[in-house]
Amino acid sequence: MKKASYFSIITLLLLSCNLSNKNASFDFETHFEKTNGLETATYDQVISFYQNLADTYPEIKLETIGETDSGEPLHLIWFSTDGKFNDSKKSSLLINNGIHPGESDGIDATMMLFRDLANGKITPPKSVTIATIPVYNVGGGLNRNSTTRTNQNGPKEYGFRGNARNYDLNRDFIKCDTKNARTFTEIFHKVAPDVFIDNHVSNGADYQHTLTHLFTQHNKLGGELGTYLHEQLIPNLEQELQNKQLDITPYVNVWGATPEKGWPQFIDYPRYSTGYTTLFNTLGMMVETHMLKPYKQRVEQTYELMNSMITLIDFDYQHIKTIKDNQYKSNFSSKEYVLDWKTDSTKTTTLNFKGYEGTYINSKVTNGKRLLYNQKKPFTKAVSYYNYMKPKNTVTIPAAYIIPQNWHKVIDLLKLNQVAFSRIKKDTVFKVNTYKIKSYETVATPFEGHYLHFNTKTKSVTKETSFRKGDYIISTKQKAIRYLMATLEPEAPDSFFNWNYFDSILQQKEHFSAYVFEDKAERILKNNLKLNTKFENKKATDTAFANNNHKQLDWIHKNSEHYEHAHLQYPVYRLH
Repeated sequence: MKKASYFSIITLLLLSCNLSNKNASFDFETHFEKTNGLETATYDQVISFYQNLADTYPEIKLETIGETDSGEPLHLIWFSTDGKFNDSKKSSLLINNGIHPGESDGIDATMMLFRDLANGKITPPKSVTIATIPVYNVGGGLNRNSTTRTNQNGPKEYGFRGNARNYDLNRDFIKCDTKNARTFTEIFHKVAPDVFIDNHVSNGADYQHTLTHLFTQHNKLGGELGTYLHEQLIPNLEQELQNKQLDITPYVNVWGATPEKGWPQFIDYPRYSTGYTTLFNTLGMMVETHMLKPYKQRVEQTYELMNSMITLIDFDYQHIKTIKDNQYKSNFSSKEYVLDWKTDSTKTTTLNFKGYEGTYINSKVTNGKRLLYNQKKPFTKAVSYYNYMKPKNTVTIPAAYIIPQNWHKVIDLLKLNQVAFSRIKKDTVFKVNTYKIKSYETVATPFEGHYLHFNTKTKSVTKETSFRKGDYIISTKQKAIRYLMATLEPEAPDSFFNWNYFDSILQQKEHFSAYVFEDKAERILKNNLKLNTKFENKKATDTAFANNNHKQLDWIHKNSEHYEHAHLQYPVYRLH
Protein backbone atom coordinates (compact mmCIF):
# COMPACT_ATOMS: atom_id res chain seq x y z
CA MET A 1 0.00 0.00 0.00
CA LYS A 2 2.77 2.37 0.92
CA LYS A 3 4.66 1.37 -2.25
CA ALA A 4 1.63 2.09 -4.47
CA SER A 5 1.10 5.45 -2.79
CA TYR A 6 4.73 6.37 -3.37
CA PHE A 7 4.48 5.67 -7.11
CA SER A 8 1.16 7.51 -7.29
CA ILE A 9 2.77 10.58 -5.79
CA ILE A 10 5.69 10.36 -8.23
CA THR A 11 3.28 9.99 -11.15
CA LEU A 12 1.28 13.01 -10.03
CA LEU A 13 4.46 15.06 -9.70
CA LEU A 14 5.62 14.08 -13.20
CA LEU A 15 2.23 14.90 -14.67
CA SER A 16 2.29 18.20 -12.85
CA CYS A 17 5.71 19.00 -14.31
CA ASN A 18 4.62 18.07 -17.84
CA LEU A 19 1.53 20.24 -17.61
CA SER A 20 3.20 23.15 -15.87
CA ASN A 21 4.24 24.90 -19.06
CA LYS A 22 0.74 25.09 -20.47
CA ASN A 23 -0.62 26.23 -17.13
CA ALA A 24 1.81 29.14 -16.93
CA SER A 25 -0.01 32.41 -16.32
CA PHE A 26 1.29 34.39 -19.29
CA ASP A 27 -0.92 37.00 -20.91
CA PHE A 28 -0.95 36.12 -24.61
CA GLU A 29 -3.12 39.04 -25.65
CA THR A 30 -0.91 41.10 -27.96
CA HIS A 31 -0.31 44.81 -27.59
CA PHE A 32 -2.15 45.23 -30.90
CA GLU A 33 -5.24 43.56 -29.42
CA LYS A 34 -5.02 45.42 -26.11
CA THR A 35 -5.12 48.76 -27.97
CA ASN A 36 -8.03 47.65 -30.19
CA GLY A 37 -5.82 47.57 -33.25
CA LEU A 38 -4.43 51.08 -32.92
CA GLU A 39 -0.84 50.29 -31.88
CA THR A 40 1.95 47.89 -32.79
CA ALA A 41 4.18 46.05 -30.33
CA THR A 42 7.65 47.37 -29.52
CA TYR A 43 10.68 45.22 -30.26
CA ASP A 44 11.02 44.21 -26.60
CA GLN A 45 7.33 43.32 -26.39
CA VAL A 46 7.62 41.14 -29.50
CA ILE A 47 10.60 39.13 -28.25
CA SER A 48 9.12 38.77 -24.75
CA PHE A 49 5.86 37.51 -26.28
CA TYR A 50 7.60 34.79 -28.30
CA GLN A 51 9.83 33.82 -25.37
CA ASN A 52 6.73 33.28 -23.24
CA LEU A 53 5.12 31.28 -26.05
CA ALA A 54 8.20 29.06 -26.34
CA ASP A 55 8.28 28.59 -22.56
CA THR A 56 4.65 27.53 -22.58
CA TYR A 57 4.13 25.48 -25.73
CA PRO A 58 6.50 22.70 -26.91
CA GLU A 59 5.29 23.40 -30.47
CA ILE A 60 7.17 26.74 -30.35
CA LYS A 61 10.94 27.21 -30.32
CA LEU A 62 12.87 30.48 -30.10
CA GLU A 63 16.43 30.75 -31.40
CA THR A 64 18.90 33.62 -31.30
CA ILE A 65 20.96 33.69 -34.50
CA GLY A 66 23.68 36.04 -35.69
CA GLU A 67 24.05 39.78 -35.47
CA THR A 68 22.39 42.91 -36.80
CA ASP A 69 23.80 46.39 -37.34
CA SER A 70 21.92 47.54 -34.24
CA GLY A 71 24.01 45.35 -31.94
CA GLU A 72 20.97 43.22 -31.15
CA PRO A 73 20.71 39.66 -32.51
CA LEU A 74 18.16 38.29 -34.94
CA HIS A 75 15.62 35.85 -33.58
CA LEU A 76 14.05 32.91 -35.37
CA ILE A 77 10.78 31.48 -34.08
CA TRP A 78 9.67 27.99 -35.09
CA PHE A 79 6.28 26.30 -35.03
CA SER A 80 5.84 22.56 -35.56
CA THR A 81 2.75 20.58 -34.59
CA ASP A 82 4.80 17.60 -33.40
CA GLY A 83 7.66 19.65 -31.93
CA LYS A 84 10.06 18.43 -34.65
CA PHE A 85 11.67 21.51 -36.13
CA ASN A 86 13.38 21.66 -39.52
CA ASP A 87 12.02 18.23 -40.50
CA SER A 88 13.09 17.53 -44.10
CA LYS A 89 10.02 15.36 -44.68
CA LYS A 90 7.76 18.39 -44.27
CA SER A 91 7.41 21.54 -46.31
CA SER A 92 8.82 24.68 -44.75
CA LEU A 93 7.49 28.23 -44.70
CA LEU A 94 9.60 31.22 -43.72
CA ILE A 95 7.82 34.48 -42.80
CA ASN A 96 9.84 37.70 -42.68
CA ASN A 97 8.49 40.67 -40.73
CA GLY A 98 9.60 44.23 -40.09
CA ILE A 99 12.06 44.58 -42.96
CA HIS A 100 10.52 48.06 -43.07
CA PRO A 101 9.39 48.44 -39.42
CA GLY A 102 6.96 51.22 -40.25
CA GLU A 103 5.14 48.53 -42.22
CA SER A 104 4.42 46.60 -39.04
CA ASP A 105 1.29 44.69 -40.08
CA GLY A 106 3.09 41.37 -40.32
CA ILE A 107 4.76 41.76 -36.93
CA ASP A 108 1.44 41.87 -35.09
CA ALA A 109 -0.34 39.41 -37.39
CA THR A 110 2.35 36.74 -36.99
CA MET A 111 2.35 37.04 -33.20
CA MET A 112 -1.36 36.21 -33.17
CA LEU A 113 -0.90 33.51 -35.80
CA PHE A 114 1.75 31.61 -33.83
CA ARG A 115 -0.27 31.91 -30.63
CA ASP A 116 -3.42 30.62 -32.29
CA LEU A 117 -1.57 27.74 -33.93
CA ALA A 118 -0.05 26.76 -30.58
CA ASN A 119 -3.25 26.98 -28.52
CA GLY A 120 -5.40 25.27 -31.16
CA LYS A 121 -7.66 28.21 -31.95
CA ILE A 122 -6.90 27.53 -35.62
CA THR A 123 -6.10 24.11 -37.04
CA PRO A 124 -2.31 23.65 -37.13
CA PRO A 125 -0.70 22.08 -40.21
CA LYS A 126 0.49 18.49 -40.03
CA SER A 127 3.08 18.68 -42.81
CA VAL A 128 4.44 22.24 -42.64
CA THR A 129 7.13 23.62 -40.39
CA ILE A 130 6.71 27.38 -39.99
CA ALA A 131 9.53 29.75 -39.10
CA THR A 132 9.45 33.51 -38.70
CA ILE A 133 11.91 36.33 -38.25
CA PRO A 134 9.71 38.42 -35.92
CA VAL A 135 11.51 41.75 -36.52
CA TYR A 136 14.18 41.68 -39.24
CA ASN A 137 15.14 45.36 -39.19
CA VAL A 138 15.87 45.59 -35.48
CA GLY A 139 17.58 48.97 -35.69
CA GLY A 140 14.67 50.48 -37.58
CA GLY A 141 12.27 48.87 -35.13
CA LEU A 142 14.00 50.56 -32.19
CA ASN A 143 13.91 53.93 -33.99
CA ARG A 144 10.23 54.62 -33.39
CA ASN A 145 8.28 57.71 -34.40
CA SER A 146 4.80 58.79 -35.51
CA THR A 147 5.55 60.94 -38.54
CA THR A 148 7.83 59.39 -41.18
CA ARG A 149 5.15 57.19 -42.77
CA THR A 150 3.56 60.29 -44.28
CA ASN A 151 0.94 58.45 -46.35
CA GLN A 152 0.06 55.69 -43.89
CA ASN A 153 -3.09 55.28 -41.78
CA GLY A 154 -1.73 53.90 -38.49
CA PRO A 155 -0.48 52.48 -36.28
CA LYS A 156 -0.02 55.25 -33.73
CA GLU A 157 3.75 54.77 -33.50
CA TYR A 158 6.09 52.62 -35.61
CA GLY A 159 9.68 51.99 -36.63
CA PHE A 160 11.79 53.62 -39.34
CA ARG A 161 12.48 52.26 -42.84
CA GLY A 162 16.27 52.51 -42.67
CA ASN A 163 18.20 50.12 -40.46
CA ALA A 164 20.75 51.10 -37.80
CA ARG A 165 23.15 52.19 -40.58
CA ASN A 166 20.31 53.68 -42.67
CA TYR A 167 20.27 50.86 -45.24
CA ASP A 168 17.04 49.74 -46.86
CA LEU A 169 17.30 46.03 -46.12
CA ASN A 170 15.03 45.16 -49.03
CA ARG A 171 17.81 46.20 -51.39
CA ASP A 172 20.57 44.29 -49.60
CA PHE A 173 19.96 40.59 -50.17
CA ILE A 174 22.59 40.16 -52.89
CA LYS A 175 25.19 42.71 -51.87
CA CYS A 176 24.99 41.95 -48.11
CA ASP A 177 26.38 45.24 -46.82
CA THR A 178 24.64 44.79 -43.49
CA LYS A 179 24.98 42.30 -40.67
CA ASN A 180 21.21 41.86 -40.93
CA ALA A 181 21.48 40.56 -44.49
CA ARG A 182 24.34 38.23 -43.66
CA THR A 183 22.37 36.75 -40.77
CA PHE A 184 19.26 36.47 -42.95
CA THR A 185 21.32 34.46 -45.43
CA GLU A 186 22.35 32.09 -42.64
CA ILE A 187 18.73 31.74 -41.52
CA PHE A 188 17.44 31.24 -45.06
CA HIS A 189 19.78 28.34 -45.74
CA LYS A 190 19.09 26.88 -42.29
CA VAL A 191 15.32 26.88 -42.88
CA ALA A 192 15.61 26.08 -46.62
CA PRO A 193 12.01 27.26 -47.16
CA ASP A 194 9.81 25.90 -49.90
CA VAL A 195 7.63 29.00 -49.53
CA PHE A 196 8.62 32.48 -48.37
CA ILE A 197 6.39 35.40 -47.28
CA ASP A 198 7.66 38.94 -46.69
CA ASN A 199 5.06 41.24 -45.09
CA HIS A 200 4.87 44.87 -46.29
CA VAL A 201 2.54 47.87 -46.68
CA SER A 202 2.02 49.38 -50.14
CA ASN A 203 2.02 52.86 -51.64
CA GLY A 204 1.26 54.09 -55.17
CA ALA A 205 -2.48 54.54 -55.74
CA ASP A 206 -5.82 54.49 -53.93
CA TYR A 207 -8.27 51.61 -54.42
CA GLN A 208 -10.75 49.47 -52.49
CA HIS A 209 -8.58 46.39 -51.86
CA THR A 210 -6.85 46.05 -48.49
CA LEU A 211 -4.68 43.13 -49.60
CA THR A 212 -2.37 42.95 -52.59
CA HIS A 213 0.15 40.26 -53.43
CA LEU A 214 3.50 40.53 -55.11
CA PHE A 215 4.60 37.01 -56.02
CA THR A 216 7.90 36.40 -57.71
CA GLN A 217 7.49 36.57 -61.48
CA HIS A 218 6.42 33.14 -62.77
CA ASN A 219 8.42 33.18 -66.03
CA LYS A 220 11.52 34.13 -64.08
CA LEU A 221 10.95 31.32 -61.59
CA GLY A 222 10.43 29.03 -64.57
CA GLY A 223 9.72 25.36 -65.14
CA GLU A 224 7.23 23.35 -63.10
CA LEU A 225 7.61 25.75 -60.20
CA GLY A 226 6.70 28.78 -62.31
CA THR A 227 3.70 26.98 -63.78
CA TYR A 228 2.53 25.81 -60.35
CA LEU A 229 2.87 29.34 -58.94
CA HIS A 230 0.98 30.93 -61.83
CA GLU A 231 -1.73 28.33 -62.42
CA GLN A 232 -2.33 26.87 -58.96
CA LEU A 233 -0.86 28.64 -55.93
CA ILE A 234 -1.88 32.21 -56.81
CA PRO A 235 -5.46 31.42 -57.95
CA ASN A 236 -5.95 29.00 -55.04
CA LEU A 237 -4.85 31.65 -52.54
CA GLU A 238 -7.14 34.20 -54.14
CA GLN A 239 -10.03 31.73 -53.92
CA GLU A 240 -9.29 30.86 -50.28
CA LEU A 241 -9.45 34.54 -49.41
CA GLN A 242 -12.56 35.04 -51.51
CA ASN A 243 -14.20 32.29 -49.44
CA LYS A 244 -13.50 34.52 -46.42
CA GLN A 245 -15.05 37.51 -48.24
CA LEU A 246 -11.60 39.07 -48.62
CA ASP A 247 -10.58 40.63 -51.93
CA ILE A 248 -6.97 40.56 -53.06
CA THR A 249 -5.35 41.90 -56.21
CA PRO A 250 -1.81 41.88 -57.56
CA TYR A 251 0.46 44.66 -56.28
CA VAL A 252 -0.68 47.87 -57.97
CA ASN A 253 2.54 48.90 -59.68
CA VAL A 254 1.28 52.38 -60.56
CA TRP A 255 2.92 55.70 -59.67
CA GLY A 256 1.51 59.13 -60.49
CA ALA A 257 -1.33 57.68 -62.55
CA THR A 258 -4.64 55.88 -62.09
CA PRO A 259 -4.74 52.07 -62.45
CA GLU A 260 -7.59 51.72 -64.97
CA LYS A 261 -5.23 51.34 -67.92
CA GLY A 262 -3.57 48.37 -66.27
CA TRP A 263 -0.02 47.92 -65.05
CA PRO A 264 3.00 45.63 -65.42
CA GLN A 265 4.06 43.13 -62.80
CA PHE A 266 6.94 44.35 -60.68
CA ILE A 267 10.14 42.46 -61.54
CA ASP A 268 11.78 41.38 -58.31
CA TYR A 269 15.52 41.41 -58.97
CA PRO A 270 17.74 39.53 -56.47
CA ARG A 271 18.37 42.68 -54.44
CA TYR A 272 14.81 42.18 -53.15
CA SER A 273 13.82 39.39 -50.77
CA THR A 274 11.65 37.37 -53.18
CA GLY A 275 14.14 37.88 -56.00
CA TYR A 276 16.88 36.45 -53.80
CA THR A 277 14.81 33.50 -52.55
CA THR A 278 13.82 32.64 -56.13
CA LEU A 279 17.50 31.96 -56.88
CA PHE A 280 17.14 28.88 -54.66
CA ASN A 281 13.79 27.77 -56.16
CA THR A 282 11.66 29.06 -53.29
CA LEU A 283 8.08 30.12 -54.01
CA GLY A 284 8.21 33.72 -52.80
CA MET A 285 5.63 36.41 -52.23
CA MET A 286 5.36 39.83 -50.64
CA VAL A 287 2.14 40.76 -48.91
CA GLU A 288 1.40 44.41 -49.58
CA THR A 289 -1.49 45.78 -47.53
CA HIS A 290 -2.88 49.14 -48.59
CA MET A 291 -1.50 52.06 -46.57
CA LEU A 292 -4.77 54.03 -46.41
CA LYS A 293 -6.83 51.26 -44.83
CA PRO A 294 -7.22 51.20 -41.01
CA TYR A 295 -4.37 49.45 -39.23
CA LYS A 296 -6.63 46.91 -37.52
CA GLN A 297 -8.12 45.86 -40.84
CA ARG A 298 -4.69 45.51 -42.46
CA VAL A 299 -3.30 43.33 -39.66
CA GLU A 300 -6.34 41.07 -39.50
CA GLN A 301 -6.30 40.47 -43.26
CA THR A 302 -2.56 39.77 -43.20
CA TYR A 303 -3.30 37.14 -40.53
CA GLU A 304 -5.98 35.55 -42.70
CA LEU A 305 -3.72 35.50 -45.75
CA MET A 306 -0.91 33.72 -43.90
CA ASN A 307 -3.35 31.23 -42.41
CA SER A 308 -4.76 30.50 -45.87
CA MET A 309 -1.28 30.05 -47.31
CA ILE A 310 -0.42 27.55 -44.56
CA THR A 311 -3.56 25.56 -45.41
CA LEU A 312 -2.62 25.44 -49.09
CA ILE A 313 0.97 24.37 -48.40
CA ASP A 314 -0.17 21.69 -45.96
CA PHE A 315 -2.56 20.26 -48.55
CA ASP A 316 0.02 20.29 -51.37
CA TYR A 317 3.29 19.91 -49.46
CA GLN A 318 4.51 16.74 -51.18
CA HIS A 319 3.87 18.15 -54.65
CA ILE A 320 5.67 21.40 -53.77
CA LYS A 321 8.72 19.51 -52.54
CA THR A 322 8.75 17.31 -55.66
CA ILE A 323 8.56 20.12 -58.19
CA LYS A 324 11.21 22.07 -56.27
CA ASP A 325 13.57 19.11 -56.60
CA ASN A 326 12.62 18.74 -60.27
CA GLN A 327 13.41 22.40 -60.82
CA TYR A 328 16.97 21.87 -59.58
CA LYS A 329 17.37 18.98 -62.04
CA SER A 330 16.05 21.20 -64.81
CA ASN A 331 18.50 23.95 -63.84
CA PHE A 332 21.39 21.49 -64.01
CA SER A 333 20.46 20.39 -67.54
CA SER A 334 19.89 23.90 -68.90
CA LYS A 335 22.33 25.24 -71.46
CA GLU A 336 21.36 28.91 -71.11
CA TYR A 337 20.35 31.29 -68.34
CA VAL A 338 18.24 34.43 -68.67
CA LEU A 339 20.03 37.32 -67.00
CA ASP A 340 17.25 39.87 -67.43
CA TRP A 341 13.59 40.01 -68.42
CA LYS A 342 11.19 42.44 -70.06
CA THR A 343 7.41 42.69 -70.19
CA ASP A 344 5.69 40.65 -72.89
CA SER A 345 2.89 43.01 -73.89
CA THR A 346 1.26 40.38 -76.14
CA LYS A 347 -0.04 38.45 -73.09
CA THR A 348 -2.07 39.78 -70.19
CA THR A 349 -4.26 38.66 -67.31
CA THR A 350 -7.61 40.42 -66.85
CA LEU A 351 -8.23 41.57 -63.28
CA ASN A 352 -11.57 42.36 -61.68
CA PHE A 353 -10.13 45.50 -60.13
CA LYS A 354 -11.97 47.51 -57.49
CA GLY A 355 -10.82 51.09 -57.59
CA TYR A 356 -11.93 54.68 -57.13
CA GLU A 357 -12.46 57.27 -59.83
CA GLY A 358 -9.41 59.51 -60.10
CA THR A 359 -9.17 62.95 -61.66
CA TYR A 360 -6.58 65.68 -61.93
CA ILE A 361 -7.60 69.00 -60.41
CA ASN A 362 -5.85 72.26 -59.65
CA SER A 363 -3.60 72.03 -56.62
CA LYS A 364 -4.27 74.40 -53.72
CA VAL A 365 -0.62 74.11 -52.66
CA THR A 366 1.39 74.26 -55.89
CA ASN A 367 0.76 75.89 -59.24
CA GLY A 368 0.24 72.50 -60.91
CA LYS A 369 -2.31 69.72 -61.02
CA ARG A 370 -2.87 67.07 -58.35
CA LEU A 371 -4.35 63.58 -58.51
CA LEU A 372 -7.52 63.16 -56.47
CA TYR A 373 -9.23 59.80 -55.87
CA ASN A 374 -12.93 60.09 -55.09
CA GLN A 375 -13.80 57.39 -52.53
CA LYS A 376 -17.48 58.27 -53.00
CA LYS A 377 -17.18 56.91 -56.55
CA PRO A 378 -15.98 53.33 -56.30
CA PHE A 379 -15.92 51.14 -59.40
CA THR A 380 -15.25 47.55 -60.45
CA LYS A 381 -13.56 47.32 -63.84
CA ALA A 382 -11.72 44.79 -65.96
CA VAL A 383 -8.11 45.95 -66.23
CA SER A 384 -5.07 44.41 -67.91
CA TYR A 385 -2.30 43.04 -65.76
CA TYR A 386 0.95 42.53 -67.68
CA ASN A 387 2.31 39.55 -65.79
CA TYR A 388 4.12 37.72 -68.59
CA MET A 389 7.81 38.30 -69.23
CA LYS A 390 10.21 37.31 -72.00
CA PRO A 391 14.00 37.10 -72.02
CA LYS A 392 15.88 40.35 -72.48
CA ASN A 393 19.44 39.07 -72.08
CA THR A 394 20.56 35.43 -72.18
CA VAL A 395 23.95 33.80 -71.61
CA THR A 396 25.31 30.27 -71.93
CA ILE A 397 25.96 28.46 -68.67
CA PRO A 398 29.61 27.46 -68.20
CA ALA A 399 30.66 24.18 -66.61
CA ALA A 400 32.41 26.16 -63.89
CA TYR A 401 33.79 29.54 -62.88
CA ILE A 402 37.32 30.24 -61.71
CA ILE A 403 37.83 33.07 -59.23
CA PRO A 404 41.34 34.09 -58.12
CA GLN A 405 41.66 33.87 -54.36
CA ASN A 406 42.50 37.56 -53.99
CA TRP A 407 38.85 38.52 -54.61
CA HIS A 408 38.05 37.51 -51.06
CA LYS A 409 34.96 39.70 -50.50
CA VAL A 410 33.16 37.94 -53.32
CA ILE A 411 34.37 34.53 -52.18
CA ASP A 412 33.09 35.27 -48.65
CA LEU A 413 29.60 35.94 -50.04
CA LEU A 414 29.69 32.70 -52.03
CA LYS A 415 30.64 30.79 -48.88
CA LEU A 416 27.87 32.53 -46.94
CA ASN A 417 25.40 31.22 -49.52
CA GLN A 418 26.75 27.68 -49.16
CA VAL A 419 28.29 27.61 -52.63
CA ALA A 420 30.41 24.47 -53.11
CA PHE A 421 33.90 24.87 -54.58
CA SER A 422 37.30 23.22 -54.97
CA ARG A 423 40.76 24.77 -54.79
CA ILE A 424 43.43 24.55 -57.50
CA LYS A 425 46.16 22.30 -56.11
CA LYS A 426 49.08 23.76 -58.08
CA ASP A 427 49.80 26.62 -60.44
CA THR A 428 47.96 25.73 -63.65
CA VAL A 429 47.15 27.16 -67.09
CA PHE A 430 43.51 26.78 -68.21
CA LYS A 431 41.87 27.67 -71.49
CA VAL A 432 39.04 29.92 -70.33
CA ASN A 433 36.39 32.24 -71.61
CA THR A 434 36.90 35.72 -70.17
CA TYR A 435 35.21 39.11 -70.35
CA LYS A 436 36.50 42.57 -71.06
CA ILE A 437 34.19 45.30 -69.81
CA LYS A 438 33.22 47.14 -72.99
CA SER A 439 30.89 49.75 -71.51
CA TYR A 440 28.72 50.51 -68.49
CA GLU A 441 26.72 53.34 -66.98
CA THR A 442 26.70 54.46 -63.35
CA VAL A 443 24.00 56.16 -61.31
CA ALA A 444 24.64 59.85 -60.65
CA THR A 445 23.82 59.73 -56.93
CA PRO A 446 24.47 57.04 -54.30
CA PHE A 447 22.01 54.15 -54.13
CA GLU A 448 22.05 52.12 -50.92
CA GLY A 449 25.69 52.87 -50.25
CA HIS A 450 26.83 52.21 -53.83
CA TYR A 451 27.26 53.95 -57.14
CA LEU A 452 25.41 51.19 -58.93
CA HIS A 453 26.38 50.28 -62.50
CA PHE A 454 23.80 49.38 -65.15
CA ASN A 455 23.58 48.67 -68.89
CA THR A 456 26.86 46.80 -68.60
CA LYS A 457 28.21 45.36 -71.86
CA THR A 458 31.08 42.93 -72.23
CA LYS A 459 33.32 41.48 -74.92
CA SER A 460 34.02 37.76 -74.67
CA VAL A 461 37.50 36.36 -75.37
CA THR A 462 38.80 32.80 -75.10
CA LYS A 463 42.44 32.43 -74.12
CA GLU A 464 44.89 30.47 -72.01
CA THR A 465 45.25 32.02 -68.57
CA SER A 466 47.50 31.21 -65.62
CA PHE A 467 46.00 30.50 -62.22
CA ARG A 468 47.67 30.04 -58.87
CA LYS A 469 47.51 27.30 -56.31
CA GLY A 470 44.55 28.03 -54.03
CA ASP A 471 42.36 29.78 -56.62
CA TYR A 472 38.70 28.71 -56.59
CA ILE A 473 36.93 26.47 -59.10
CA ILE A 474 33.15 26.64 -58.73
CA SER A 475 31.02 24.10 -60.59
CA THR A 476 27.63 25.29 -61.79
CA LYS A 477 26.18 21.80 -61.20
CA GLN A 478 24.97 22.64 -57.71
CA LYS A 479 21.88 24.09 -56.03
CA ALA A 480 23.41 27.57 -56.09
CA ILE A 481 23.53 27.60 -59.91
CA ARG A 482 21.04 30.45 -60.28
CA TYR A 483 22.75 32.45 -57.55
CA LEU A 484 26.09 32.01 -59.36
CA MET A 485 24.68 33.14 -62.71
CA ALA A 486 22.91 36.15 -61.17
CA THR A 487 26.00 37.37 -59.33
CA LEU A 488 29.03 36.34 -61.41
CA GLU A 489 27.75 37.27 -64.88
CA PRO A 490 28.61 41.00 -65.09
CA GLU A 491 25.67 41.87 -67.37
CA ALA A 492 23.13 40.55 -64.84
CA PRO A 493 21.28 43.52 -63.25
CA ASP A 494 22.32 42.60 -59.69
CA SER A 495 25.74 41.15 -60.48
CA PHE A 496 28.62 41.68 -58.11
CA PHE A 497 30.19 43.79 -60.88
CA ASN A 498 27.19 46.13 -61.00
CA TRP A 499 27.25 46.39 -57.21
CA ASN A 500 30.86 47.68 -57.36
CA TYR A 501 32.68 44.62 -56.03
CA PHE A 502 35.14 44.80 -58.94
CA ASP A 503 35.47 48.57 -59.36
CA SER A 504 39.25 48.49 -58.96
CA ILE A 505 39.54 47.00 -62.47
CA LEU A 506 37.84 50.09 -63.92
CA GLN A 507 40.78 52.36 -63.10
CA GLN A 508 43.88 52.26 -65.28
CA LYS A 509 46.95 52.09 -63.04
CA GLU A 510 49.85 52.65 -65.48
CA HIS A 511 50.01 55.56 -67.95
CA PHE A 512 52.46 57.22 -70.33
CA SER A 513 54.05 60.63 -70.71
CA ALA A 514 53.56 61.94 -74.22
CA TYR A 515 57.07 63.32 -74.61
CA VAL A 516 58.50 59.85 -73.91
CA PHE A 517 55.90 57.72 -75.65
CA GLU A 518 55.99 59.68 -78.96
CA ASP A 519 59.16 57.93 -80.02
CA LYS A 520 57.88 54.49 -78.95
CA ALA A 521 54.57 55.11 -80.69
CA GLU A 522 56.39 55.89 -83.92
CA ARG A 523 58.35 52.62 -83.71
CA ILE A 524 55.20 50.63 -82.84
CA LEU A 525 53.38 51.85 -85.96
CA LYS A 526 56.47 51.37 -88.13
CA ASN A 527 56.88 47.76 -86.98
CA ASN A 528 53.18 46.86 -87.19
CA LEU A 529 51.73 47.72 -90.59
CA LYS A 530 48.31 46.24 -89.77
CA LEU A 531 48.01 48.42 -86.69
CA ASN A 532 49.26 51.43 -88.65
CA THR A 533 46.52 50.90 -91.25
CA LYS A 534 43.83 50.79 -88.53
CA PHE A 535 45.29 53.94 -87.01
CA GLU A 536 45.17 55.86 -90.29
CA ASN A 537 41.63 54.66 -91.02
CA LYS A 538 40.45 55.79 -87.60
CA LYS A 539 41.93 59.25 -88.14
CA ALA A 540 40.25 59.44 -91.53
CA THR A 541 36.80 58.47 -90.22
CA ASP A 542 36.75 59.98 -86.71
CA THR A 543 37.11 63.75 -86.71
CA ALA A 544 37.28 64.10 -82.92
CA PHE A 545 40.01 61.45 -82.84
CA ALA A 546 41.93 63.10 -85.68
CA ASN A 547 41.92 66.43 -83.84
CA ASN A 548 43.10 65.08 -80.48
CA ASN A 549 46.78 64.19 -80.15
CA HIS A 550 46.38 62.59 -76.73
CA LYS A 551 43.56 60.32 -77.92
CA GLN A 552 45.76 59.16 -80.78
CA LEU A 553 48.67 58.32 -78.50
CA ASP A 554 46.34 56.65 -76.01
CA TRP A 555 44.90 54.51 -78.82
CA ILE A 556 48.35 53.35 -79.84
CA HIS A 557 49.26 52.68 -76.20
CA LYS A 558 46.14 50.59 -75.63
CA ASN A 559 46.91 48.55 -78.73
CA SER A 560 50.49 47.85 -77.68
CA GLU A 561 52.25 45.53 -75.25
CA HIS A 562 52.63 48.45 -72.84
CA TYR A 563 48.92 48.56 -71.98
CA GLU A 564 48.12 46.73 -68.73
CA HIS A 565 46.00 43.60 -69.00
CA ALA A 566 44.20 44.23 -65.72
CA HIS A 567 42.35 47.34 -66.93
CA LEU A 568 38.69 46.42 -67.62
CA GLN A 569 39.58 42.73 -67.34
CA TYR A 570 36.76 41.03 -65.46
CA PRO A 571 38.50 38.69 -63.01
CA VAL A 572 35.99 35.85 -63.04
CA TYR A 573 36.66 33.20 -65.67
CA ARG A 574 34.40 30.67 -67.36
CA LEU A 575 35.33 27.03 -67.96
CA HIS A 576 33.42 25.10 -70.65
